[in-house]
Order: sequence, then structure tokens, then C-alpha cells
Amino acid sequence: MAEAIKGPLDGLRVIDLTRVLSGPFCTMILGDLGADVIKIEPPKGDPVRAQGTMTEGHSGYFAGFNRNKRSVVLDLYSDAGKAVLRRLLAEADVLVENFRPGTLDKLGLGEAAVKELNPRLIVASINGYGSTGPYKDRPAFDFIAQAMSGFMGVNGEADGPPMRAAPPVSDLVAGIYAALGILASVIGRERTGQGQTVEVAMVNGLLSLMAYLSSEYFATHKVPARTGNDHPLVYPYGLFTCSDGQIAVANSHDQILTRFLDTLDLGWVMSDPRYDSNPKRMAAREELRDLINGRMAGKSQEHWLGILNKAGVPCGIVQDLAQVFSDPQIKAQEMVLQAPWQDGPSQPVLGFPVKLGSTPCAIHQPVPQLGGGTEQVLAEFGFGSEEIRQLVEQGVAGSR
Repeated sequence: MAEAIKGPLDGLRVIDLTRVLSGPFCTMILGDLGADVIKIEPPKGDPVRAQGTMTEGHSGYFAGFNRNKRSVVLDLYSDAGKAVLRRLLAEADVLVENFRPGTLDKLGLGEAAVKELNPRLIVASINGYGSTGPYKDRPAFDFIAQAMSGFMGVNGEADGPPMRAAPPVSDLVAGIYAALGILASVIGRERTGQGQTVEVAMVNGLLSLMAYLSSEYFATHKVPARTGNDHPLVYPYGLFTCSDGQIAVANSHDQILTRFLDTLDLGWVMSDPRYDSNPKRMAAREELRDLINGRMAGKSQEHWLGILNKAGVPCGIVQDLAQVFSDPQIKAQEMVLQAPWQDGPSQPVLGFPVKLGSTPCAIHQPVPQLGGGTEQVLAEFGFGSEEIRQLVEQGVAGSR
């Protein structure tokens, strides 16, 4: 039997103290890339194990963010549990945590202590606001980060209230940035031999996605208006109405817009003095919307998808998740996988968005049962069988 292809991070040992979402998403990315992720859980486990719809007693929410990890149960409120953690960190490459700032210090794992314990250790922290500033001690969840970052303020209809994005975008962005910072630090360690700290704040991560909205604010000092599904800077760009539903069209510049209008036999719009510049078109959005909808309403979504894509105009329909997961393109990209539970059933999870040619992402480890890797991991780190037995009997460590 051919040996399985190892991921590019094979051999990288990650101690994962995170829970819920931002941190587990970060460490799942590392695990998908081949890192050995050891998830340290309290005796009751990550709270997400009990959230979401349960299938045969297993949480799909938990499975979606915790594949490619091994679970070790440790009571970090006990001195013995902290001692075990320090032994693991002495031989690890990366520590990831998403506690409030200062929690590592309370565990005796402040920056100076970690450097003395393992100078090569990279310590990544994900939190709400960062470890400096007047809000550093505030609790934060995705909804709060969306509100405080300005993200909610620019989303929604022009005459409606601010609107959150349905996915937990601040958690996910923070997880991606933390993984990026960790990988940069791993490369940097090859030159210096030293680890370093990595910090990602959820609010900062979301603010970094403001793109041209922040650029326009810096240039004009005007707060961007909410524009719903219309683009805030160019028009026509948004949702238009066909005979059987809407279609999304992204005319990001005049060349694409010309193709779009020519396809609709509306090419004259580009030379009409009422619409011959983007500022004029922005001012006349409702007139143009009615004009375009009137032309598109006579044909189906399928008709316009075919003709516009052939003309090189970016477009698509607004799909619900049932449509997305049955879409042939999504299937071809293998964006739904079956992740097995340790000694349990398999559950569908999202696939790998990063496609590597020679060392592809893969499911190397099943979704772990609580404490399912305790004995194996401790043995790999040099704990003897009798020592492990005593830790389990004393309640310091937990085994499935």
C-alpha cells in the first residue's frame, strides 16, 4: 500500500488551548496542512461539542472545526495540570490560545516564562481587541466585533438598519490571520532560531477587510452610506431581475460594463450624456435599474447566465446552501468532505479552499472524541504508563 502523502507542515507540533471558533479554525487550517495539532480540553470539553444539531450524539458544528486534531483532557486549574502542559510546551513548536489577554500569565506562561521554557516556541494569541488599549479586557464575540469594527455599519439597505453578516466572519478572519502569522513565524525561526509572539484581534482583522470603504473615508472623511446589494462605488453592479428570479452582475469597470450593456442591446447608455460617466450613472441608479430590469425580465436566469458568461461578464445566481452543495462546480472542487469521528460515524464538513499540487491538504486525523488522544500523546512526550495512570486517576488528565 502506497504511503500517504504528508502535508507541508508534517512534523510541526501545535498545542491548541483554543475553544469555540476563532482558535479552532486557525488550528484546523494548520492540521489540514499536516501539522500535529494537540487540542487541550478541560474535563467538560470544548463547549461547541454540545452545540448545533447532533447526529448520533455528535455535533456537526464541532466536527466542522476540529478535524485533524487529537484531544487531550487536562485540568489546567490544578498545579499538576499546569506542570503537564509545561512539559508538552517544552517540546512543541507552536502554542495557540484565544483567552482574554493576561490569561497565559495566570497560567505561569507569560512571555518571559515561555522563552525560558522553550525559546523556539511560537505563541499565537487571538482575542477581541488586542492586548493593549482601553478595551483590552473587554469580552468579545463575533457579533460584537462586527458592530465595533464598522462592518455592520456599512452592511444593509440604504433605508434600513445596520446588518450583520450571517457567518461569523470576525472569528474566521482572525483564525486565518493567526495561521498566516504562525507560518511566517515558523519561516522566521529558521533564520533566527527563536520563536516569537503572534497576536490577532478580531476587531482588527475585520477592520482590515474594509478595503475601498476605508480608502473612501480617508479621502473624503465621509461615512460610507449603506447600499444594500449595490456596489458603493460603481453602477450598474448588483442584482437584476430575470423572468424567474434575480441574477448578480459585477460590472467592475467600463470594459466589462460595455460588454454587459451591448449584450442587452443597451450599448447606447455609455454615450448618452445622462449616463456617460460613472458619477452620472451612480446618480441615476434607479433609472438604470428600471431600464436593465425591463430588458432582462423577458428571459430566464439560465438564458442570461449563458449569454453573459460567454460575453465575459461576471455573473451568477444567488444560491441557497442546498443549491450550492449540489452545484457541479462545488462538487468538482471537492468542497464537501466526509470527516470520520474517532470510533464513530462520518459527518459532512467543508472541504479545503487551498489546493496544493504536491502536498495537498488531507484529513490526517479523525474528529477526536473528548480525551481520545490523552494517553497516546502523553506517551509520545515521554510520560511513562504508570505516570499517565496516576494523572488520570487523580483527575489531572482525562482519558476517553
